[in-house]
Parts: sequence; structure tokens; C-alpha cells
Amino acid sequence: MILNNLEMISFKIAFVLCALSTFGYLSSLLVKRVKLARISTWILAVAFSFLTINFFFVMMNSSWLINPDSRDFLSFCAWAVCAVYLALQFKTKTRVLGAFISPLILLLLIAAAGEEAGKSLRPQNLQSWLTAVHLFLTIFGEALFVIASCAGLMFIMQNRLLKNKKLGGMIRLLPSLNDLDRINHFCLLWGFPILSVGIIAGVIFAEISWKTGWLSDPKIVWTFAGWMIYGFLLHQRLAIGWKGYRMALLSGIAFVLLLLSYGGVKICFSTLHNFF
Repeated sequence: MILNNLEMISFKIAFVLCALSTFGYLSSLLVKRVKLARISTWILAVAFSFLTINFFFVMMNSSWLINPDSRDFLSFCAWAVCAVYLALQFKTKTRVLGAFISPLILLLLIAAAGEEAGKSLRPQNLQSWLTAVHLFLTIFGEALFVIASCAGLMFIMQNRLLKNKKLGGMIRLLPSLNDLDRINHFCLLWGFPILSVGIIAGVIFAEISWKTGWLSDPKIVWTFAGWMIYGFLLHQRLAIGWKGYRMALLSGIAFVLLLLSYGGVKICFSTLHNFF
């Protein structure tokens, strides 16, 4: 009972801090003050600390890694995106990118808060260490792609403003296009292999458990298509040197396809992944 209370308290504190951070980041764009974005970054870092504490209490339940509930899963998604962003932010000083990232983290926490505690994420027959590996590595890989897409979106918007000479006083607030391109490159470079290992774990489990029929599952087909596109982009970046606007645009398109594999496929098709 005490652990449950501590878990809930740490989650609520993280939620409030993330909301404050989001407000601060968005306000920094409105008032054009980088100091406000800097403060918001530290608030988000404290929120991340409380999310980490929250997971410490959650993981004291020995079955969590095998069978996380829906609330804990969404909280973990928020934690993963936050972890990747903060690591990159402190490395590149692209603080204003938080105006794109922190609202997403907040939305994930809002979704987590709306989930019933103890609600099993996966059916009994899918609860194993292989599906846990598949789930967690896939989340981290896609968290990197989320950051890459947000950096790409900011690159496109900023590049357009620069060409039209509409930045004005915003120029000292915004990160350099080179830093945004570096973030896109880093996230693609690490996101692809991490997602690949996660997909491999899922394939092994599907072959063991479902035997046949899983290869034609719409969710698997769309996820594989998104994975192929990211692999193509990584190849073009490393082998040919694609970068800048082209990579920003294409990584955004690839991420939209990945989103469709989660939301659109479930709505439009019957899939073996109906449990989430």
C-alpha cells in the first residue's frame, strides 16, 4: 500500500513538472527569451527524475517487466522520449526544441493518467521475456525517431523562416540548423539498430507462438515498411551524405508511416496486435 502511494505521488509530481516545463517552453517562443527555455529544461530534468523514481517503485513488482499495465507502459514511453531528448539537449544546447518535445511527453502522461491501474497491457499468451525485449527496445528506437522527426520539423520551419528573412529577434533563441541536423543524424544512427533488435525479438516470439499467419498481419507489414524506409535513409546518409532539408523532410514522412502502423492499421484492419 505504501509503495503504491509513493508510486502515485512521484507520478503526479512528474506530471505537474512536465506541464510547467511545457508551459515554459511554449512561453519562451512567445516572449523570445532563451532563459525561460533554459529554466524549462531544468524543470523537465527534475520531472524526468521523478519519472525514474516512479519506475523504481513500479519495478519493485517482480512481474512488471513481463506484464506491464497500460499506465506504466505509457509512462515508460514518456520516460524514454524524455531521456533521449535531455541527453541530446545537454549535448547540443538546442533548448527550444523542447517546445516540440515536451507537449508530446505531457500528452503521453495525460494518456497514462487516464488508464486504469493494473489493467494488463498484453494477454496471458503474450507475456514473456521476448515480448518484453520487443516492447522496450521498440519504444526506445521509436523515441529516437520521435526526436529525429521533431528536429526535422523544426529544421524545415526554421529554414523557411531564414529564407524569407522572418526570424527577427528569434534568431538568438533558435538552435543552429547544423545542430538540428546533428540530432537527426544521431537519432537515425542509433534508432535504426535499436528498433531492428526489437523487431527481431518480436519476430522470434511470433514464429514460436503464432507459427503461421503473422507475416501477413497488417501491423507487421506497415512496421516493416517504416523500418525499410528508415534503413534506406540511414544508408543514404552514411553512404551518399544526404543531410539538411532533404533528410528532415524524409525522416518526417517515415515517422508518419510509422504512426499509421500503430493507429491507422488498428482502426482499418484486423490485426494480431489488437491488444494494444
